[in-house]
Parts: sequence; structure tokens; C-alpha cells
Amino acid sequence: MAKESSQSKTRAPARARAESAPRARAEDRAVFAAGTHRVVVIVDENSNPFELGCATEVFGLHRPELGRELYDFTLCSPRPRTLMRDGFFTLTGVAPLAAAEHADTLIVPNRPDIEVPRRPAVLDAVRRAHARGARLIGLCSGAFTLAEAGVLDGRRATAHWQWADSFRARFPAVRLESDVLFVDDGDILTAAGSAAALDLGLHVVRRDHGAEIAGAVSRRLVFAAHRDGGQRQFVERPIPEPPDRSLASVLGWAQERLDSPLTVAALAARAAVSPATLHRRFQAQLGTTPLAWLTAERLTLACRLIEGGESRFEVVARRSGLGTAANLRLQLRRATGISPSAYRRRFGPAEG
Repeated sequence: MAKESSQSKTRAPARARAESAPRARAEDRAVFAAGTHRVVVIVDENSNPFELGCATEVFGLHRPELGRELYDFTLCSPRPRTLMRDGFFTLTGVAPLAAAEHADTLIVPNRPDIEVPRRPAVLDAVRRAHARGARLIGLCSGAFTLAEAGVLDGRRATAHWQWADSFRARFPAVRLESDVLFVDDGDILTAAGSAAALDLGLHVVRRDHGAEIAGAVSRRLVFAAHRDGGQRQFVERPIPEPPDRSLASVLGWAQERLDSPLTVAALAARAAVSPATLHRRFQAQLGTTPLAWLTAERLTLACRLIEGGESRFEVVARRSGLGTAANLRLQLRRATGISPSAYRRRFGPAEG
């Protein structure tokens, strides 16, 4: 017999999402104003508990150490009692499906039974949310829900690697990227599953609230602060903390010298290995390249400098090691979809 658990919805005030076109990138979205940004998760029959827990952890918990709440968070379901994956437990006490009608960000159901059609009521709720400009998120097999609702045609998405062939066969109009952690396609975001749900969640927090807040949330989670979505789904072993003695010292050394002209050769020399060996270790342990890791660290520092009030982009570029204001613009737009000026308006100190 399934165990029964009562899960009540959690609500917290935050900043509201302004109206935007359905396919708008982050730079086209207006700056959050005072109010509430509603994150609603639809939980359907046989949903995966892990990704549900990730969404609740990132978007639903109160974080008094931040001095403000980030989101208004609600769980909803088509039925009063929802049997979770493999009958692990029964979810009760959540809002009805109608709560999805008020979502600014809607996280859709993800289930391991990918061949079973989703409930028509759930698919209709997803379509309506998309039509009114809500942001949609699919975690793991959630991409199947989005594709079945018809909102992914012609769009970029990802899903767990083990379902890539099935997904392509069923939804050939979707541009599936099967070897990345997550895909941010503006108003529709998808993650590969399991830990990648946390990566995408932190990416959304970073996109909504800036690098400093995202870093604080990741520290609370005891999770890697920033893994870019383009990193590989499969690494040879999980990322430890610190990643590995062979990399830990060189990573710390580099983080203290981001404003210096570091190169992959310099990192390899510090680690006392060849550049080729360093590259293999980064790929095996972090799922990325030394240069990509270094660029991501510099970009995080640049964001924090902007958030801290540095308005001279030449100074930000120099102190973060990105070199020039032009490269800062290129890297920031590539990572966040917005320019340094837009990032400063959104996340910089309020003008007196």
C-alpha cells in the first residue's frame, strides 16, 4: 500500500514578471517589479519525486538570509490524490490544477512512463500558459509533456540522454540537444534530469535575481554554483566537493587570479600536467573544458562586480579577466541573453 504524505503549497512574496512575448529572450523581459512571481508545479500521476524536490528546494523554500523571498510557489495536481512514481507515496493537500492558470513560471509534469499520453487537462493547461506568455520549464522527461502539448515545435530542448532516440522519433519537429545539461530557449527551458534540474533551477534564479543571489542559493544547497547548460550530461564520475585533489588546488589558485592573463597552459603548469591531461581531467570530473570553466568563473565575477555597483564596464572586464568591454558584452549576452547595461539596470544597486 502506498504511503500517504500531505504536501501543502508554499507561498512567498517576490518580484513579478512583466508581460513579454512568448518567445522573448531575457533582454526583452521587463525588469521584475515589486509583487509576486508565481512558480507553479503541476504534479501528475507517476511523477518523479526527485525533480519535484529540486523545484521545491530552489523555488519554494523561505530564505531569510537573503532578506527577501524570491518566488511565490505552489504545487497543484489534476486530482486530490496523486500517486507518485512507482507508488512510493501519495501526494495530497496540494492546489487543484486551476492554480496553473495564475503561473508566471509553470513547471510541467515529468514521468518515467514516457509512452503514456499526458492528461488532456494538463496539456491544455500548458498550452494556455504558453499562449499568455508564461515561462515553461520541463525537467527530465518534462520535455515530453511540452512536446506533446505542441509548444516545442521548431524549438530547442533537451531531455535525459536515455530517452533521446524515443523523443526524436515521436517529435521530429523539436530540435533536441541530447548531450547538454539544460537548454534555455527564452520562455521555454528544459533540463536533462536528476542533478541537471538543480543546474537549471539555479540558472533561472541567476537569470531572475542575479549572480549574487544565485550563488547564495547554491551555497545553501551545497551545490556547484554554476555549471553552464552546454556541459555534457554524462561525466565519468559525479562532481565531488572539492572536485578532486588533482584539480582542487589549481581551481582555487585560478579563482584568486582571474584578473591575470591565465591560459590553459598556465593552468596545466600549475597542476604539473600536460595541457592534454588537464583537458581530460576537466572533461572527466567537471564535464567541461578548462577554457570554458575559466570563462564561466570570470563571467560570474563580472556579474558580481556589476551587482556591487561598478558601472565602468572597462573596469569590470579588466578586473574579471575578460579583458575588454566588447568581450564582456559578448560573454554576458551569450550566457544571460542581456547586455551589461541591461544587467546593471536589472541587478545593480538601486539609484538613490
